[in-house]
Amino acid sequence: METVDLAFEELGSPDNAPLIVMHGFFASSRNWRHVAEKLAAKFHIYVPDMRNHGASPHHPIMDYSAMAADLLQFMGDHGLKTASLLGHSMGGKVAMWFALNHPERMNKLIVADIAPVSYKHCFNNLIQALKALPLHEISNRKQAEQLLAEAIPDPGYRQFLLQNLVLKDGAYYWRIDLDIFYRTAPNIIAFPDVGHLTPFTGKSMFLVGEDSGYVKADNIKILFPDATLSVIANAGHWLHVQQPGVFIERVEQFIL
Repeated sequence: METVDLAFEELGSPDNAPLIVMHGFFASSRNWRHVAEKLAAKFHIYVPDMRNHGASPHHPIMDYSAMAADLLQFMGDHGLKTASLLGHSMGGKVAMWFALNHPERMNKLIVADIAPVSYKHCFNNLIQALKALPLHEISNRKQAEQLLAEAIPDPGYRQFLLQNLVLKDGAYYWRIDLDIFYRTAPNIIAFPDVGHLTPFTGKSMFLVGEDSGYVKADNIKILFPDATLSVIANAGHWLHVQQPGVFIERVEQFIL
């Protein structure tokens, strides 16, 4: 399988235990900088940009097998025989798939508000709205946000997505390849077939937003029998943003 060299941020002392943090769909390492900086007081943090995200290379294939292969190469390139993994949403699925396929490379697994299941939602309308944005007519980010308001009514989510809109030489362009995202989004919503895999029996924790509906305990225990389910109050899917203090505390307590 063809892998890509992932761009990444590195924080904390190499003397500390390694923790790799993986972001979700449409995100990048920069979305985790605040949490990573706090965790870096106790861990050696790596925050890669997954393929087709952030500053990492684009590739027409984007699924969990490919992203897990990228991660395996990343660990090898950085001399990490084992590491703990923390993944949110898409990144959580990468972490789960990696743990199921490479348990010998795992320390502890932390999955933030996602389960090893295929979901029903669809990104088609959202991606089409981003593709329809008239980039040649945009002179500032506020204008872009206003043009997306009808299709994407949540202002926080609009601002999150617009972090992928980059200004260079006086013109705006998408840092991500929206055609690749459109073609591969079904892979991100899904989870690969696990029929041939042995459950991961290592230590794992699933952090769940109280107001989110993404995770049910029944969906976890079959593949992760030793998993702990930890609910964070007053938080939804973006629990690390909505309750960062509690999120960081739970991660530290679980790994240390």
